Amino acid sequence: MRFERLAVFDFDSTLMDGETIDILADAYGVGAEVSNITTKAMSGEIDFFDSLIARVSLLKGMPYQDAVDICHNLPYIKGAKQLITELKSRSYKIVCLSGGFRLATTYAKDILGYDTEFANILRHKDGLLTGEVGGEMMFEFSKGQMIQRLQNLLNIDKTNTMSVGDGANDLSMFAQSGIKVAFCAKEVLKNEADIKIDEKDLSKILNFI
Repeated sequence: MRFERLAVFDFDSTLMDGETIDILADAYGVGAEVSNITTKAMSGEIDFFDSLIARVSLLKGMPYQDAVDICHNLPYIKGAKQLITELKSRSYKIVCLSGGFRLATTYAKDILGYDTEFANILRHKDGLLTGEVGGEMMFEFSKGQMIQRLQNLLNIDKTNTMSVGDGANDLSMFAQSGIKVAFCAKEVLKNEADIKIDEKDLSKILNFI
């Protein structure tokens, strides 16, 4: 099957109902500190890389298995699987790009049905998180660059690319997409969107495409 279109989704607060790092932080007792940084990062007030490093450092010492268990029991957004199934029937290749963690996105792949995912990795040693992170989605420009690489690989142009996200670090996705969907998004992203969905139901996107 030749894929004629590309659909790219953010994970946290787009495919998943919440921010993975905030949920991990709540469980570890550092929720308030991490949530404050997350809010500023998603609104574009502080650099995404700096915010990611700062937030993950607060998870140092958390049992790795606790993180795994949490990431395998996250709540997904209503309509996510329905939308992805329908897009696949319309010859879309579906990719998840997340500034969050592969512990969550890899597990969700088979549940929600997207084709592949790129995210970051929480380093752990001796059964505990080290407070360090690395991976493919560390910077505010990472998602946009990855879309360009996917477009080249799949021979799909910008006009046939749709991106869906909610925060400032999704702006680089929008720059490489012909259809830009702001889903329950921060104002900084809504201002650049073609389609705005303010209800937590991803299937509503089907009314516009």
